[in-house]
Amino acid sequence: MIVDLVRTTTADSLRLDGAFIAGHDLPSVASTVDALLCLPGVGGNFYASSLLERILPPVLELGVSVLWANTRGHDGLSMASTGTGPRKQGAAYEIVDECRYDVRAWVDFLVERGCRRVGIFGHSLGAIKAVYSQVHDPHDAVECVIAASPPRLSCAAFQQSEQSSLFREALASAEQSVAAGAPDDLISVRFPFPLLIRAGGYIDKYGPAERYNILRFANRVPSRLLFTYGERELDEGGIAFAGLPDAIGSLSPGPGQIDVSVIAGADHFYAGVQEQLAEAVATWLA
Repeated sequence: MIVDLVRTTTADSLRLDGAFIAGHDLPSVASTVDALLCLPGVGGNFYASSLLERILPPVLELGVSVLWANTRGHDGLSMASTGTGPRKQGAAYEIVDECRYDVRAWVDFLVERGCRRVGIFGHSLGAIKAVYSQVHDPHDAVECVIAASPPRLSCAAFQQSEQSSLFREALASAEQSVAAGAPDDLISVRFPFPLLIRAGGYIDKYGPAERYNILRFANRVPSRLLFTYGERELDEGGIAFAGLPDAIGSLSPGPGQIDVSVIAGADHFYAGVQEQLAEAVATWLA
């Protein structure tokens, strides 16, 4: 596959890289968007996502260009280039709230390329970033958001889950580091999965403030919004996913239309049924 390797710079001087694939030459009426910005999940990147690659063909067939994009949370640990020198980044160091800068920079990049109607597709944490960014810093060019399998990041729910002991252990470790004046210390945790993460970042992402609990802000997205979940992940994914389609459906009406689609037989990564997810995305875009 031939792609253009591209880059952009955020408002806080962080360089981000991605890959741009031009859509097939079709009339713009074939889709509601001209380009789809794709955001990977926690620690993901634009060059190693089989899920993003699988959604590509039916989207390109609509004439929609695709941008696979890194955010500052790409990979587990990374060094970012900034106007003031290198900065530690990656999943271990990111603050999810700062995804606002990343998404805006990439959407601006697409607009400069002539893409006036932009959709955002995100998977897992990337889905949370897609939704969160358009609530806290909505971009006028964004026509829709597709959130594939965003988990419920709820401290209260985690306290009641089957893995509550692992969560309390991780949260206590993070709180101890912060109380000792060391919020930048890296801690090794086992919840929600084995992860090396900055202590302050763990509290920000999973702590009692619940800043990134999608049920608290999804109905504030100003554009159309599609949630997708896998049938198996809803049954087997624990408290982070249990009952989410119904919970989303019961949110009070907001400025944008919200749709929910459940993909039969799919786990969190849509293994073996990624084409079904791709078709659901393309159908919704069309």
